[in-house]
Amino acid sequence: MKKWNFKVKLNPNAISKNLEASLGSLNGFVFNIEKESSNLISFKIRKRLLYSWYIIYHNNVIVNGRLSKADTKNETNVHISFSQHFLWKFVIFTHLFLGLGFVIAIILGNNDIPMYLLAAITLAIGIFLWFRLQKKYERNVQEYKILISKTLEF
Repeated sequence: MKKWNFKVKLNPNAISKNLEASLGSLNGFVFNIEKESSNLISFKIRKRLLYSWYIIYHNNVIVNGRLSKADTKNETNVHISFSQHFLWKFVIFTHLFLGLGFVIAIILGNNDIPMYLLAAITLAIGIFLWFRLQKKYERNVQEYKILISKTLEF
């Protein structure tokens, strides 16, 4: 999870309206706003998936944010955290645990060549997915930062 904090010279209501206007459902995003109090607004942004195979191509980062009124007049503290979608974490850890399970089965007595090959391929897929998705996560976080900074123009 990555965190990003900054200040904007607008009030929280104006910022939430700007974000909702630019990142609403018409632009392919799921955008939820909750007003917890008059000085605190929380929001959540993620890319809408229309079909199941889009998960490979789309931005799989979930953005959680809080807008809170700062001490000075007409200024807002923005706290944003970026996290990966749960499904990707599940896929990666399933491959890694399955590969390690095969390795344990080999150690406990099954010494067939196909079992070695299956364990090596499964572990290799898990490790490859891990590194590939970390790069994609970094790239997607930068895309969200650029999108949010252009929306808020700070």
